[in-house]
Amino acid sequence: MIEYRVRVHPSADRLPREEQLAWRLAAVATATEELEPDSAGMAVNRVIDNAAVAVAALLHRPVAVARAQAHAQAHHAAPGARVFGSLTRVSPEWAAWANATAVRELDFHDTYLAADYAHPGDNIPPLLAAAQHTGRTGADLLRAVVAAYEVHVALVKSMSLHTHRIDHVAHLGAATACGIGALLRLPTETVYQAVQQTVHTTTATRQSRKGGISSWKAFAPAFAGKAAIEAVDRAMRGEKSPSPIYEGEDGFLAWMLDGPRSDYRVPLPEDGEPRRAILDTYTKEHAAEYQAQAVIDLARRLRERTGPPAAVRSIVLHTSHHTHHVIGSGSGDPQKYDPKAGRETLDHSAPYVLAVALEDGTWHHERSYAPERATRPETVALWRRISTVEDPEWTRRYHDPDPERRAFGGRAVVTLEDGTVIEEELAVADAHPAGARPFDRPAYGRKFRTLTEGLVTPAAQDRFLDAADNLAELRATDLDELFPAVDTPAVREYDETLPKGLF
Repeated sequence: MIEYRVRVHPSADRLPREEQLAWRLAAVATATEELEPDSAGMAVNRVIDNAAVAVAALLHRPVAVARAQAHAQAHHAAPGARVFGSLTRVSPEWAAWANATAVRELDFHDTYLAADYAHPGDNIPPLLAAAQHTGRTGADLLRAVVAAYEVHVALVKSMSLHTHRIDHVAHLGAATACGIGALLRLPTETVYQAVQQTVHTTTATRQSRKGGISSWKAFAPAFAGKAAIEAVDRAMRGEKSPSPIYEGEDGFLAWMLDGPRSDYRVPLPEDGEPRRAILDTYTKEHAAEYQAQAVIDLARRLRERTGPPAAVRSIVLHTSHHTHHVIGSGSGDPQKYDPKAGRETLDHSAPYVLAVALEDGTWHHERSYAPERATRPETVALWRRISTVEDPEWTRRYHDPDPERRAFGGRAVVTLEDGTVIEEELAVADAHPAGARPFDRPAYGRKFRTLTEGLVTPAAQDRFLDAADNLAELRATDLDELFPAVDTPAVREYDETLPKGLF
């Protein structure tokens, strides 16, 4: 790897494009060629993962709204791209919009945590849409996915957006533009322009993940993917971009991040170096924010020792700065203790997740968030006896440079009504690569079958999994097989209940 220094330059410097971060990201993408088997295999896992969570979310309102908006663009489709839960082909940017919203809705796919946060699987819907529309093969799609992950992980490792209350999709847009460049084998110059356009148009605040969290949390990555496709289209037509988007004196670093004194180190692979960043990412076993994964597994361990939840006087979770301030009581958000809060808020509430997991000993992507579950009096009572505190040691472990030692969990201190104190800690979720039960291909298959049960027949599940297993050999005309055949009438009936919009 090469660490590139990225800092603010005055316009008078006329920073050569080859020394700009956007160019270097584009160069990594356009030089991505032969893939290591492990990286290609993990890309297949993530295609399976995305389809599982997308199908499971088809009857959720935000997903149906995005699908309806996409269907309204079907007359622009030829040749177009598929939408999960539909037989209609739509234009690729709108397919990306609908599919990325479906993938993100349940907060149940992959994650990468470092200086910033990311769901790199959000790159896949726009890449798949662009691949279908342009007639690319499964091998082309795999190359694009691995390239996008390489860029995304590098940015997340090096540049903290959340410190400046910038939403993490700003890194996603750049990665997606790079992935499309790899998919289409575009010139580095074209991808460079597309990256800059995308970063310029997808920078937003983190209010989408603060307070009363709305459905925009699901739409935000879809917006970035749609913007990336449109930026690539403009760049392919010869249009230029604000430049240098990262290093300019009125650019991203100077005004969105650390200011004129910004000074970052971005690690990128050398020419010919294997693209392995996708192997540093990890998926979720439970439908909740990533830091809540270890909380759920920790609750299951605690349950064996605490007895009935009514016997619990208090629980304090000692954890990292991020967990405490983003999904814990350190956020200052009263909504994190509100029984009437929506799903988007509850899955970002460590106290709620810990309370329900402790009572139920399990987690379900629908039942654990049902209003009748969240408002159960005994649950509310337990929930409000749970708090989080930041522990400097857990913050240090969260940012450990060694992925094998990085920790996203915490230590729970439970005080029972009789004064007994019970302590238990868990560094990483069971499904994490360093956890008790790391996810493998069979686990991804089981997750897909579980989440699509009732909407996808067993035979259709088999066809999808077979196609995904053989993704590298799929012809362009075979990419439809990556959209599991669902109970379309059920989806159509749900869509008909929605109010009409502008389109």
